[in-house]
Amino acid sequence: MQPSELKDLRIAIVGAGYGGAAAARALGLLGADVTVYEQANAIREVGAGIGLRPVTMNRFRQWGIFDAIARVSSPSEYFEIVTATGEPIMRETWPADGEQTHTHLIHRGDFIEALLGVLPEGMVRLGHRLERVEDRGDRSLLAFADGTTVEADLVVGADGIKSVVRQQLFSDRAPVFSGEHAYRAVISTDDAHGMVNDDNLRMYIGRGTKVYLLPLRHRRQVSFDITALCPDGTWTPRVTKDDMLRTVDGFDERLVDITRGLDMNTVNVRAVYDIDPVDTWHSDSAVLVGDAAHSMLHHQGQGANSAIEDAGALADALRAAASVKEGLALYQATRKPVTDTLQSISRQGWTENGIDDVFPGQKPATAATGK
Repeated sequence: MQPSELKDLRIAIVGAGYGGAAAARALGLLGADVTVYEQANAIREVGAGIGLRPVTMNRFRQWGIFDAIARVSSPSEYFEIVTATGEPIMRETWPADGEQTHTHLIHRGDFIEALLGVLPEGMVRLGHRLERVEDRGDRSLLAFADGTTVEADLVVGADGIKSVVRQQLFSDRAPVFSGEHAYRAVISTDDAHGMVNDDNLRMYIGRGTKVYLLPLRHRRQVSFDITALCPDGTWTPRVTKDDMLRTVDGFDERLVDITRGLDMNTVNVRAVYDIDPVDTWHSDSAVLVGDAAHSMLHHQGQGANSAIEDAGALADALRAAASVKEGLALYQATRKPVTDTLQSISRQGWTENGIDDVFPGQKPATAATGK
């Protein structure tokens, strides 16, 4: 589309999470009139740490926000997978993207704050809970709980795994329970019992449990994550300290000690869900990004990265195409094959003997080199 056409576009983004904030930045740089509608009255990102891959960091460089992200993150050279008691299974450098070779480890709260901090004042409007979306062909209408309505040339559904935009326009299939719980906390490096001495992600696996240690050294903290099998699909289940300790029974005693020392008031507990692949992500005037389009399990650490890539690909497609309609089709054609694969891989069960299914050829190679 021509710059003058892009500047005439009125775009409404539903959701101010990773995907929504990134889409606002990418689409705003096209010159479009962008407004983000967020249901919360305040932005508060809970959870723990994530890794922003090299390709994602290069998107931030393209958008002029690399330094803002780098200031609140730590660069990591590799990730490592070990047994429950610490014996090496594999170690792999992060997939490079051009000259960018490091994945940046960052707290979720710092990440969303940095993203939102580069948006123009007034672009994000809080307290707007979407109740209804209507596809009217070349325009779409949003109706919010407070009675306000908005029409836009393009509605971007970035409203997460429980997306109203997806449910009303594209797929009413419910999220799928994985059979797992995730228990997450951010602790002081001093409380990590000497297990963190660099900036690299480690995952300990055994008996259906995965324990992640993700350093946030710039904060002098560690993101501690236990993902464990559990049949309770309640979105926010009640869990005791003893429940958590049972999931790490037989693991390195230092991991057990970390778990024992957690303040349960600071632990984020949730059942783990994703969605089945959605056949169609767009109409002529509405489109899905991020978890709304392809929520995936966190085993590959690709949820936030995929949302950022969606935002970049959507902006690229609109710039390259002759119309919004063609741009949305190009965006889906570019991104959906990638995220379909990531959703599938992320659903694979991770066991000590199953690593080679997820990283083909890696386990023998690392064993041969003694890593």
